Amino acid sequence: MSAANGSPETTGTTAGTPADPAPGGGPRPEPIRFFGTTWVRHEGGYTARRLGLAAGALVLTAAACLVLRIAYQGLQIAEIGSFVTVLVVVMFAVCSALAFGHTWGAFTTRPDPDRQASLRGLLAIGFLGSLLAYAVRCLVEAPGEKLHRTEYEAARTQYEKRTTRRSGNPKKRRR
Repeated sequence: MSAANGSPETTGTTAGTPADPAPGGGPRPEPIRFFGTTWVRHEGGYTARRLGLAAGALVLTAAACLVLRIAYQGLQIAEIGSFVTVLVVVMFAVCSALAFGHTWGAFTTRPDPDRQASLRGLLAIGFLGSLLAYAVRCLVEAPGEKLHRTEYEAARTQYEKRTTRRSGNPKKRRR
């Protein structure tokens, strides 16, 4: 929280500088994890950060696939049977596909907190899909940027509408 105005601090910007997203007051953009408010004007290494995060997510995905491969080999060594092995592989594939879809959708609309809590286990099992969705989204834009930009522009428009209507002294109006 900023001590000056009680609002959350934004990464990469300070009040009163030309980089301040809300120089005349009004709504402030919501920071995005790893990007702060650099997504507003695509400044401060925004593109490099996006590409770095995409590469990092892809490396994590590859490492996770390696760990799952070792787990699969453990199932083969244990000789538990083909039914259980197929069941585990299908479970990870389905959970990853569902996690990809859920994570991708969460970048464009605000997820319902109750639904998010109920899907926590599925998202944990399908972590490969979430990592892949994050990597692909980083190649296009900052994850969640479209949602945040839409909300921010709507708030700015509403703020400007409110402030332009209040011009002059209402006491001097004719009735």
